[in-house]
Amino acid sequence: MLENRQEFKQVHEEIMAVNSRIDRTIGALGARWWLNAERSFRDALAEILEQSSGVKVVNVDEPDDEETVFGRPDRVELDVVIHNGVLILIEIKSSIDKAGMYIFERKVRFYEHRHGRTVQQLIVISPMVEPQAREVSKQLGIKLYADSVEVPVQTVRSP
Repeated sequence: MLENRQEFKQVHEEIMAVNSRIDRTIGALGARWWLNAERSFRDALAEILEQSSGVKVVNVDEPDDEETVFGRPDRVELDVVIHNGVLILIEIKSSIDKAGMYIFERKVRFYEHRHGRTVQQLIVISPMVEPQAREVSKQLGIKLYADSVEVPVQTVRSP
């Protein structure tokens, strides 16, 4: 009986180790998929906006040597949309939490300081938003699109 318990315990530990490796592998695959999905969505959105609305979409990737965004030297990446002189900064994320909202706001201030321009609209697009991030977005004046039903749709009729 004692031998069966020890054998069962050993088999259970082996199963749990395999389960842990599978979880890590799936997590890594999911992270890689989300990175590619973000890039695809960003590129498609830029193309659609530029062709249909006449807006200019620029992906900014600049060094932050003054350590203003992350507290250490790093690169700051933002999507910039300019339409009729209105400057809009967009963050597209697979998921975002409270800290991510604050980081986006610091990225915006970094951009304003570096380029000497005022941003009129801040937008975050993410399908997975933590509840605290929603509150922070309201406090910081960040427009949040977390679900397709939140996107206003205008019907265009043919003449």
